[in-house]
Amino acid sequence: MKNFDGKALFLDRKDINTDEIIPARYLTEVTKIALKPYLLEDLKIDGFSTDQLEDKSVVITKENFGCGSSREHAPWALEVNDINLVIATSYARIFRQNMYNCGMLAIELPENNIEEIFSTFSVSGCSVKTDLANQTISFYSDKTEKEYKFNISSFNKDLVKAGGWVEYADSRY
Repeated sequence: MKNFDGKALFLDRKDINTDEIIPARYLTEVTKIALKPYLLEDLKIDGFSTDQLEDKSVVITKENFGCGSSREHAPWALEVNDINLVIATSYARIFRQNMYNCGMLAIELPENNIEEIFSTFSVSGCSVKTDLANQTISFYSDKTEKEYKFNISSFNKDLVKAGGWVEYADSRY
């Protein structure tokens, strides 16, 4: 199972599409590792720089994350940069399932929880700890700690625990 804990990168925007996660011009690359330097290269958010990716392993964002093309390259680009957890209000359906198929977590929290997380932690920064068994996620800063429950289907939980669809299928068929 992948690591779902670490420091958070806050992306304060809705509708971040797969071309912004990994630009289409890099889709001819033949390995996941070749995608690594291009993650979020075309993302347009005031004050955002790809330098902010350094030492981050969790993305916290708004609704409809991963909209656009239904390519697996977007989760792969996150994965190869050691980002195995994205927390958002909602996801594009195919992107969310591609995350699970890669053994990654796409946690949905209600908008009021996401707004609370942004207002409490985005300025000071935070670390995240995930408890998949109990379906809780905790946010920590120097001064504050908050925990939230999340839902995940038993099938998607099994995919995540196995490390992705291929590993899940290998263990069962």
